[in-house]
Amino acid sequence: MTARFVPFAALLLAGLAGLTAAGQTAPEKKLRIIAFGAHPDDAELKVGGTAARWAKAGHAVKLVSVTNGDIGHWKMGREALAKRRLAEVQAAAKVLGVTAQVLDIHDGELEPTLENRKTITRLIREWNADIVISHRPWDYHPDHRYVGVLVQDSAYMVAVPKFCPETPPLKHNPVFLFSSDGFINPYRFKADVVVALDDVINIKWDAIHELESQLYEGGALGSEEEFRQVPPASDVAARKAWFRDKHRWSKIESNAADRFREELVARYGAEKGRQVKYAEAFEICEYGRRPSRDEMKTLFPY
Repeated sequence: MTARFVPFAALLLAGLAGLTAAGQTAPEKKLRIIAFGAHPDDAELKVGGTAARWAKAGHAVKLVSVTNGDIGHWKMGREALAKRRLAEVQAAAKVLGVTAQVLDIHDGELEPTLENRKTITRLIREWNADIVISHRPWDYHPDHRYVGVLVQDSAYMVAVPKFCPETPPLKHNPVFLFSSDGFINPYRFKADVVVALDDVINIKWDAIHELESQLYEGGALGSEEEFRQVPPASDVAARKAWFRDKHRWSKIESNAADRFREELVARYGAEKGRQVKYAEAFEICEYGRRPSRDEMKTLFPY
């Protein structure tokens, strides 16, 4: 084995056994997953499908927006926008079956400070996380980068008793994962885990539909002209059709399935792996717990 992990796509073959009376998978252990995104939409976009799968299987998932997104609109004022984006991710969380939290840090002003490291460490401990997910610590947006740095810097500290001693340390270090991206420096994203989303993609899309300020109004870089091209809020069906046909966000999961086709075939077998249309992918951070093959089967029980 090299200093990095062997590809886990070839190892994640078995799901948890047992069915409930309703035909749903019965988890042997209730997992606790916390995912950090820089803004109130990032975690939903990067992890929403896998979060929905975990939630359907009976596991507890929390999506945390590390900033409040208050400059993420071309027209709205900061205070009103922060309140609106909080309401949006709360609505999306209901669709996904997860918990949502937005921290009171201004959009565009996140820094990798000691105080913020403590905040992230406390959140991971309070959630008693088995899995922690974040951006990688390099990205086009400084908030994205610093979320990755802060979470990565917490990967050891969550188990250190005298760091943030007011919050009990974790007895077992979580597995830390990075969500996928397309950046190549200092190195390309490596898909250690690829999850097929075909059976939950509509749940994820319905959750993203709730992020109206970003999806239908263009967010920070939108415009009045662009907004006029979107169907009105009163016509939900037309808006959802516009999203599926026109918006780049609707292509994220299909692009991931095509990009990581080899890993999907390795995980699900040739026939099923070639048929997967939608996927999310994750890279294992070297700084958290290094799970065994059997552990990975329970962490991703699909």
